[in-house]
Amino acid sequence: MEWPACTDEYEKLIIRMGTPRVAIDNAVCSTATLVKVDSARRHGILLDAVQVLTDLNLSIKKAYISSDGKWFMDVFHVTDQNGNKLTDESVLKYIEQSLGSVQNVRTNISNGVTVLELTGTDRVGLLSEVFAVLADLQCDVVEAKVWTHNGRIASLIYVKDCNSGSSIEDSQKINKIEVRLRNVLKGDNDIRSAKTSVSMAVMHTERRLHQMMFADRDYERTPILKFTSDNPSVTVQNWAERSYSVVNVQCKDRMKLLFDVVCNLTDMEYVVFHATINTNGDRAYLEFYIRHKDGTPISSEPERQRVIQCLKAAVERRASEGVRLELCTEDRQGLLAEVMRTFRENGLNVTRAEISTVGNTATNVFYVTDAIGNPADPRIIESVRQKIGLSNLEVKELPLIYQEEAEREDQAVGVGGAVLLSIGSLVRRNLYNLGLIKSCS
Repeated sequence: MEWPACTDEYEKLIIRMGTPRVAIDNAVCSTATLVKVDSARRHGILLDAVQVLTDLNLSIKKAYISSDGKWFMDVFHVTDQNGNKLTDESVLKYIEQSLGSVQNVRTNISNGVTVLELTGTDRVGLLSEVFAVLADLQCDVVEAKVWTHNGRIASLIYVKDCNSGSSIEDSQKINKIEVRLRNVLKGDNDIRSAKTSVSMAVMHTERRLHQMMFADRDYERTPILKFTSDNPSVTVQNWAERSYSVVNVQCKDRMKLLFDVVCNLTDMEYVVFHATINTNGDRAYLEFYIRHKDGTPISSEPERQRVIQCLKAAVERRASEGVRLELCTEDRQGLLAEVMRTFRENGLNVTRAEISTVGNTATNVFYVTDAIGNPADPRIIESVRQKIGLSNLEVKELPLIYQEEAEREDQAVGVGGAVLLSIGSLVRRNLYNLGLIKSCS
């Protein structure tokens, strides 16, 4: 490392002490790449490290976190999305450089986009109205993410002015956008809790969505019954002898699970001193030893219950409920408004969405259910695909319930078997039309 001529030895020492040391090892473990990070302990350092890894869509299979005085030591066992060790030298170098320079800064000046933040009560057709308003106001949606949980919705939408191709700087237009979107979010019965804001800063989208849901207190609202719910188990106990609160989370393993949990612990102002993360098959087991920033453990039963509620919500927000649809087509003004209108007119509710554009191509992912959160009728899905374009909109993932229905067809034997076989054939035919199973003929 080259130092400026004016840097004295004490300054160099401080910089070295504050710079994380990163080591990547592919030899120790046969199934995962080990990423080791040693750094001075500060609030949020664990989240920074986990964020770097999850932003690369890496899967964290195991992790060991420990603090010794003012020093922090992390070991992560990571794989790519296919479960393989990391071998691409450019990826390994990027990880090393990124982890070695993590800073406690998560906002940047925008690069020609305006950021819209929306929260309110979720309902069928809400996103259709939101994107119709943006199209009418000549706003080009560059990127967006939408989460729903317990009947609430949070969304970050990055837009440009259609005419100038850059961020929206006209204060009158910004005010008009806020007013119209707030009216859409209010609907008929959400006068107090609908919120809209406009910012010129770009932040880490998923962390901000967690913060928005947390501020909206989605964790306190009545849970919505889900047809594929895998309820996380969260326990919190105090270890009085060591002044720690011990948090255990058990749930189905998935991408970015550790990020979601650590993000919420950090934003609730808890410090993780030690942690162990293990996965076994499709299950994840996470244990954290935490304290408040002032060094004290959880002090009351209401606080303990609040931590349990918040962590359950953190795990559930990213749950992929419904049929996963992927739209890939040439981008054009009003595209999202048209797609969302088609969903609404066919009674489909979007439970989660990830919208992005690269060049002139729109690549969007939607998770859809019926109006009350049940599995969408495959025939409706097929009808929607025909209207939008079979080659443009594809089914990429089904809820487990569809697969179970298809499997039950093969078990239709004995008395009443003919009736069950008839029902099963209908399910199989619908799945075949969607391109989800192969023909047996």
